[in-house]
Amino acid sequence: MLTPALKRLLSVWKQASPQQKLAELRRDKSIQWLWPLWARDTQLPPDGDWSVWMLMAGRGFGKTRCGAEWVRGMVESKRAGRIALVGPTAGDTRDVMVEGESGLLNIFPRRSRPVYEPSKRKVTFSNGAIAMLYSAEEPDRLRGPQHDAGWADELAAWKYPETWDMLQFGMRLGENPLQVVTTTPRPNKLVREILKDPTTVVTRGSTYDNAANLAAPFLKKITAKYEGTRLGRQELNAELLDDNPGALWQRSMIDATRRKKGEIPPMRRIVVAVDPAVTTNEESDETGIIVAGLGEDGRGYVLEDLTCKETPARWAQIALDAYNRWHADRIVAETNQGGDMVEALFRSLSVTVSYQGVHASKGKFSRAEPVAALYEQGKISHVGSFAYLEDQQCDYNPVVATRSPDRMDALVWAFTALMLDTGSFGLLDYYAETGAAAAKQKTDAEKTAEPDAAPQPGFPWQ
Repeated sequence: MLTPALKRLLSVWKQASPQQKLAELRRDKSIQWLWPLWARDTQLPPDGDWSVWMLMAGRGFGKTRCGAEWVRGMVESKRAGRIALVGPTAGDTRDVMVEGESGLLNIFPRRSRPVYEPSKRKVTFSNGAIAMLYSAEEPDRLRGPQHDAGWADELAAWKYPETWDMLQFGMRLGENPLQVVTTTPRPNKLVREILKDPTTVVTRGSTYDNAANLAAPFLKKITAKYEGTRLGRQELNAELLDDNPGALWQRSMIDATRRKKGEIPPMRRIVVAVDPAVTTNEESDETGIIVAGLGEDGRGYVLEDLTCKETPARWAQIALDAYNRWHADRIVAETNQGGDMVEALFRSLSVTVSYQGVHASKGKFSRAEPVAALYEQGKISHVGSFAYLEDQQCDYNPVVATRSPDRMDALVWAFTALMLDTGSFGLLDYYAETGAAAAKQKTDAEKTAEPDAAPQPGFPWQ
């Protein structure tokens, strides 16, 4: 994106002394808007053939400025005319990417500053190019629009990673659509997939790279508190750390017992566990819906993750459909937020549903510890892969958590009912004492069954 004239100027600029640079700036103030002259090498787009530039750097590195300047360069070079701006939330896209100190409105000279129309979620540049604002919390808004460039900010914090997929489907204008991702690192599935893509070029940087432009008290405070810690390695040094020692689950723990659908026994008991969200606005949590079973071998199995962001009537129907499809024994739902409303909701859909309300009297971490212990003992398997659930299990740390781990909560309720709470089914004592007898009784019944007996309904695991 650098013109030959700008490349020559940049070559001279790098060799100039600070005094010479200051003198030139006083002579020609327009130089302050030439980003390549002031940017560090790691803040400029890489050379070569790539489709995604992932700038994975620590807090305060200057990632937002890099993303905004990249967009400006694409617009001014006329390489992009329709740009997608995607942040973790609608507020982040507006407040950081557009209106922020390093956002699009503040990096252009006054005479060419773009026009922002909040009601249309649109930024219009002086040459007619436009940028549309999107939220990662609303992936469906990206289903129709087409773009020739995209800027994804803090992608590792996106609530719905499928937003990235929707963005890719719209990157179909121009000869070579390009995207920049500016994010601090987190080892979730989406980040790992993008890093593995051969068309991705990665630039890494730390907070300390930009120390000269950061407030000294800020740098001193965060260095004293976080330098050398795991959180500091991730947020300051931008290291991609695969496991979070503050979390109860490790990926290796889950992978060690993972099973395929054809490798599991029949289920003795199945529950559909629900961690309800009682609101459906932009900032609402998801409703966690997990189907789990206790096998004839006495082990637990995660069978399905149906977590969604829907109205109460809709998520209740999704859970009830799973209850019927899996021939489940019970729906287990947390009642802390919805109270009697949750049961009434299910009863309005089915008067025969077996329902149990559970109330959280302990914190999430305390409730999850016994279930995590079952994983450590190799007593629970995931049937297939549940990427977002596993990300939540392995990332959740109560010290730094910012969102409710709804999928994890539902999973904890499921296995508490199936394997820990003998008051629910009495399963541990019951199966310990009668498991062998029950298996024999089943075998005897099969031997004496009539040859033309009607077959039993099929189950999803068969």
